[in-house]
Amino acid sequence: MFEKIVEIGILFDFYGKLLSKKQYLCIEQYYIHDLSLAEIGENINISRQGVYDNIKRAEEKLYGYEEKLGLIYRFKNNNKNINEILKIVDEIISYNDNDYIDCVKKAKVIKRLAEGILDNNQEVK
Repeated sequence: MFEKIVEIGILFDFYGKLLSKKQYLCIEQYYIHDLSLAEIGENINISRQGVYDNIKRAEEKLYGYEEKLGLIYRFKNNNKNINEILKIVDEIISYNDNDYIDCVKKAKVIKRLAEGILDNNQEVK
């Protein structure tokens, strides 16, 4: 259950504003504020079943948005590439003056990673 809470939380951060107002409130109160279905129902004046239905529909929408837009996938991939770039830069910084050829090789890797990040940011696939 904890993994699902984290997963929905991440999806909600990226795509929550695309949900209807009721779906947004239900997901926020259920997953973020840990309220029961009955408590949420009282807060937004709908039945417990209505809260449950809104949460399920909202979850489907959140997963659907990620499947179509892939923003979380691209975000994670970009973070991985940025961390790799930083690691390579640290290696280059530690080189001596005689390590020129290794520096050029590392610079080419950095360029490839940076181009990958730029490609990820340009279009929705």
